[in-house]
Amino acid sequence: MQPITLTTGRLLLRALESSDVDAVQAACQDPDIPRWTTVPSPYTRAHAADFVERISVEGWRDDTLYNFGVFTRENGVLVGSMGLVRLAQLPAPGRQAELGYWTAKEQRGKGYTAEAGRAVCDWAFAALGVERLEWFAEAGNEGSRAVALRIGFVMEGTVRAKIVQHGTRRDAWSASLLPSDLGRESATAYLPHATAEPAA
Repeated sequence: MQPITLTTGRLLLRALESSDVDAVQAACQDPDIPRWTTVPSPYTRAHAADFVERISVEGWRDDTLYNFGVFTRENGVLVGSMGLVRLAQLPAPGRQAELGYWTAKEQRGKGYTAEAGRAVCDWAFAALGVERLEWFAEAGNEGSRAVALRIGFVMEGTVRAKIVQHGTRRDAWSASLLPSDLGRESATAYLPHATAEPAA
């Protein structure tokens, strides 16, 4: 797929470019980003260049990762990175993907990441025909969970040993977002599990 651009009231979401390498490297010096994500530490300029100029480019080209740089519309400041990963059976039936993101320290607490996330999720449902979006974060990552909940994700529980971080398997929180959560229809009918106890 060719990269696309999304806009919100305050944000521009576009493919990262070579001119963004320094900003990506600077943002990833914040120790909270490698603590909670798969970003390497220490994070060098070579890491940033590889992510911007190879990984993100190949992801769009090969339909394996649709990654956006998130920028303020007012002054073009990098807010963070957000993408759809683990794309499953797109565009065939059974479509699902996982939403992942990190936010530069100086841009947190402004509602930017939830605003960008809603735009990406809406695009995934409307343009890609995704029928289930997933979110995972290491258990204890309260900031990421707060963003997911603001987007509209519904918590599903804790998945044991889901994430490998610094050579150790760790539990992860999981949540999902369905088209119906945003008032959209899905191409495949959904039959939720009945919660009522069956009659004796």
